[in-house]
Amino acid sequence: MKTLEQIVAQHMEEWAARSRAQQQLEIENNEAVAKLYGLEDEVPSYVPLERVSLTNNSAFRWPDKTPAERDALFAQSLIVDLISYAVGCMFGRYSLDAPGLILADQSATLQDYLAKVHSPTFVPDADNVLPIVDGDWFEDDIVEEFRRFLRVTFGEEHFESNLHFVEKSLNVESVRDYFITRSGRSRFYDDHVRRYKKRPIYWMFSSPKGSFNALVYMHRYTPSTVSTVLNEYLREYRAKLEASVQNIELESNTVGSPRQRASTVKNIERLRKILVELDQYERDVLYPLATKQLSIDLDDGVLVNYLRLGNALRNFGLEKDRKKVEGWDWPMNKLEPVDA
Repeated sequence: MKTLEQIVAQHMEEWAARSRAQQQLEIENNEAVAKLYGLEDEVPSYVPLERVSLTNNSAFRWPDKTPAERDALFAQSLIVDLISYAVGCMFGRYSLDAPGLILADQSATLQDYLAKVHSPTFVPDADNVLPIVDGDWFEDDIVEEFRRFLRVTFGEEHFESNLHFVEKSLNVESVRDYFITRSGRSRFYDDHVRRYKKRPIYWMFSSPKGSFNALVYMHRYTPSTVSTVLNEYLREYRAKLEASVQNIELESNTVGSPRQRASTVKNIERLRKILVELDQYERDVLYPLATKQLSIDLDDGVLVNYLRLGNALRNFGLEKDRKKVEGWDWPMNKLEPVDA
């Protein structure tokens, strides 16, 4: 099996060849038209590669970049596409074993997926929740699921080199940095929001500063989804952080230089701030929302349904779009359930 780098290089060369072939066709077409009207010496027939408007013509997409920069950007765009597809497989929207959409109906389940794809190569997430946090706190978080996807799709033999190529293409030290940073930024979700033009199909539950995040697929959303995020992930994460703080405090009292102890104190303070953030998120937002057992209706569209969950979800600038929802005020989490 080829490495991911080899596959990307091959794809890149194929599109370069297609772009050059299309360039030649456009030049010949211009020459034919010029000859027909006797304008061979009056009208230039040459078409720069930068004007050949194929989607994956890197010269057209990045006309002001050098060839090396174009190659890097082309590889990066392919890896971003790959990750988007991988997340789709994690949720059951797509499958490695069948073409097209698999789960795209309201409240679709893993059982619905298995009824369509028997003995899948890559099994989707069971509860439709993928935690995204800074660190390896969950065995089934989105980073671990992506690593599993790489192993299943491209083989265990090249896993390390493939993972390194992904990180190199994304210009990150660790693939986790693409999904979430310590400051709470998620390049993955930014890319997803852009891909779906501010109407994302994967929704990110996110605490105010982004210390806790959990991704769900809107087509698999049910009235119990918020409770699952709260009970199985937010509270679990908080419990793990509290235990970590206690362990760090015990260790700091017995070992370490003054400099190490100062660093430990700083880390403890950081974790305590996160715990305060998580407490506030649960108390003010997630618990009240979970008690409502809120339903959604896909026929209302992404905007309406996204705003229904209000401050529980990451805000990416939808305030101006709320005017499109007649008669509703921000924050949207004050709304009554759809089926009330």
